This record gives sequence, structure tokens and C-alpha cells, in this order.
Amino acid sequence: MESYKQQFIEFMVRCGVLMFGDFTTKSGRKTPFFINTGNYKTGAQMGRLGEFYAEAIRSRFGEGFDVLFGPAYKGIPLAVAASIAMSNKYGIDAGYCFNRKEAKDHGEGGSLVGYKLKNGDRVLIIEDVTTAGTSVRETVPLLKSAADVIIAGLVVSVDRMEKGTGQKSALAEINETMGIATASIVTLDEIVSHLYKRPVDGRVLLTDTIRIKIDEYRRIYGAHASA
Repeated sequence: MESYKQQFIEFMVRCGVLMFGDFTTKSGRKTPFFINTGNYKTGAQMGRLGEFYAEAIRSRFGEGFDVLFGPAYKGIPLAVAASIAMSNKYGIDAGYCFNRKEAKDHGEGGSLVGYKLKNGDRVLIIEDVTTAGTSVRETVPLLKSAADVIIAGLVVSVDRMEKGTGQKSALAEINETMGIATASIVTLDEIVSHLYKRPVDGRVLLTDTIRIKIDEYRRIYGAHASA
């Protein structure tokens, strides 16, 4: 596993973003782990988060994109942070834009803010965590209505590796049904591999008990290996 992935896993723990316990997802699933990117709350944290996204983007997509798009609301700071990091770290001055939940009917109007999309632009969608792919399916028509853009890919922070609407993972479904390349900074497998019985700041969070719960959760909701 690349060192930046290991650093990102511990970074999520220290920021209170990656948690273990008893939680309920938006879809109603009872889960022993939870990723809440809303817990990033300082400039230093966002700066470092942007760097992790930039490393994942560079590793998976190289320079094959022109614009980073962040779906409202959580995707907005992610796209901004990633675009700053791409410029500072790799000298790639990509545009960024995001949407309003409600179209503005005064001033410049419209529902998109930031970079003005034009025909042929290659757009990378920046998300936090994708469970069912609903946000992406809503985002693509929005982007296509603004200009004849190319969806270069989707980047998320964590691939939960669980079923989307069918038996395959949400990311695999997006790739298969929409033809969109996908990437994550880390996967659940990588999180478990790195944190199992490993202390972070003197505390072991992923214990035998939690590991058993994660394994049981994946038996029920885990995507098929072939997906």
C-alpha cells in the first residue's frame, strides 16, 4: 500500500472522520464503521485533504482532465481543496466549479458557480463517499446541460466496497452503467489491513470485536468480488 494511503487512513482517524462503533447509514443499513467528511473543520485539515485527493487524482488520471466539479454541498470544499493542491503540488491549474441546490434567478443566474464549462472540457467529479451512486446520476445531466463536456471520472475518498443498487459495488455500477472511470483514495480493505490491531496515537481502534462486526457487515452488504 502506498504511503499516502496509510497516512490518509490515520489522518481520517485523527480528524474524527473515520469512526468505529454502531451507526446507521442514510440507506438504513446498520454499520460498524462510518465516514463523516463533515468533521473536517480547519484550514490545515482541508489543505491536507486536498493533497490526498490530488495524489489519488494524479495516480489514476494523470493530466487527463480540465475541471474538478464538486456536487453541493459536501463536494464543494473537496473540489476547491483538490484544485488548490493540484496547482501547488503538481503545477496543474485546473478549473473548479460546483452547483447550487436551487438555480439563481438574478445576477448571472444559473445553477453552476466557478469555472464556466465549455464543449469538450474533461470533468472530474469529486465526492466524499458514494454508496448508491445517486449523486453522480443526478450530477451528469446537470453538467451535460451546461455544455457538451466529457465526464473524465469520479474520485471519492473511501470505497466502502459494498453493494450499490445490485450485487456490484456502487463504483463498479457507475463504471459499468455510465461508462465513468472511478477511483478512491483508499478502500475498506486497505483501511482494515492498515488499522487492524495497529495503534494510532496510542489507541487501537480496529480491534478483534470491530473486525468481526465488519466481516459480518460485509457478508450481508459486501459487493461481489467479481464486481
